[in-house]
Amino acid sequence: MQVTGEPRRATRPRGRAGSERSRAGAEPSRARAEPSACDGPGARPRSRAAALLAEARPRQWVKNLLVVSAPGASGMLRQGDVIWRTALTFVAFCLVASGTYYLNDVRDVAADRRHPSKRLRPVAAGEIPLGVARAVGLVLLAGGLGLAVAVAWQLGVVVATYVVLTASYTVWLKHVAVVDMVSVAAGFVLRALAGGAATGIEISEWFFIMTIFGSLFMVSGKRQAELDEMGDDAPGTRAALGQYTSSYLAYLRAVSSGVVFVAYSLWAFEKADLSSSSIPWFQLSIVPWILALLRYALLVDAGRGGAPEELVLGDRALQVFGIIWLAVFAAGIYVG
Repeated sequence: MQVTGEPRRATRPRGRAGSERSRAGAEPSRARAEPSACDGPGARPRSRAAALLAEARPRQWVKNLLVVSAPGASGMLRQGDVIWRTALTFVAFCLVASGTYYLNDVRDVAADRRHPSKRLRPVAAGEIPLGVARAVGLVLLAGGLGLAVAVAWQLGVVVATYVVLTASYTVWLKHVAVVDMVSVAAGFVLRALAGGAATGIEISEWFFIMTIFGSLFMVSGKRQAELDEMGDDAPGTRAALGQYTSSYLAYLRAVSSGVVFVAYSLWAFEKADLSSSSIPWFQLSIVPWILALLRYALLVDAGRGGAPEELVLGDRALQVFGIIWLAVFAAGIYVG
C-alpha cells in the first residue's frame, strides 16, 4: 500500500538515492570536487593528476604575491637580481603552502567530510589516498624549504617559521579562539617579510603594521563567512568557530580596518617625504586604497569573505580600485 498515493515508479529513484547516501556515510566518499568535471550524464571522476593539482590549491597562490610587496614598494624591481630572488621566493612559498594544505587536509579529513564545501576537496572526497597525500605534502615542504635556503638563509628562516606556524595551527592553534585568527594573519605577514628577507630590503614600520592589521581584517571576514555558512553546526567543524559571534567579528573588522586606514596613510606620507616628485602620487594613492578596502568590507558584510582570493578575483569594482591604486603608487615609485 502506498501512503502517498504516488505511482510506484516514482519511489524507486528515492530508494536508490537513499541507499547511495547511506553508503557514502559508511565509507570514504568519492564526492564531486568540481561541477564542471563531474556533473551531467556519463561524467567521469577526475584523474589522479587533476586531483593532485586541485589539492595543491593553485588559486590560493595569489596570496603569495605578497612577497612582491616589499621589493615593489622599494622601487628595486628594476634590478635583475631582485627580480629573480623575488620570483624564487614566490615559488618557494607556493610549494610550502601547498604542502601544508596537503598535510592539513590529511589531519582534518574526518571533519572536512562533514563540511558542506570542504567535503569536496580531493583528500576528503577520497580521490587521493591519505598515504599519497601525506607523502606529496612532505615532498612539497622539503622542496620549498630547500629552495628558500638556496635563495638566502634569511629567507630560509622566514619560510621555516611559516612551516612551523602552519603545523602548529593544524595541530593546536586553530582550536583556540582569537589565536587561530592571529595565526592565519601571521602567515600573511610572513609572506610580506619574505620579500624583504630574500632581497635584503628593509621594511617600513608603517608597512609592517598595515600588513598585520590588514591580514587580521581579511581573516575576521573569513571567519564571519564560515560562521554564517555553518550556523549551529559551526562547533562540529571547527571548535574555535563556535566561540565567535557576529558582533565580535564585526568589532574586530572595524578595529583592524581603522588601523589599516591610518597606517597606510602614514606610510604614504612617509614615502612622499622621500620622493622628489612635484606630483603627490603617494598621497593620491590613499583614495583608491580606501575605496578598495571599503568595497572589500561591504562584500565581507554581505557574507562573501569566505575565500579572499576568490573575492579579489571575482569582483570587478574591487579589481578596478586595485588597478588604479597600483598605477598611482607605481607612478610615485618608478615615474615620479
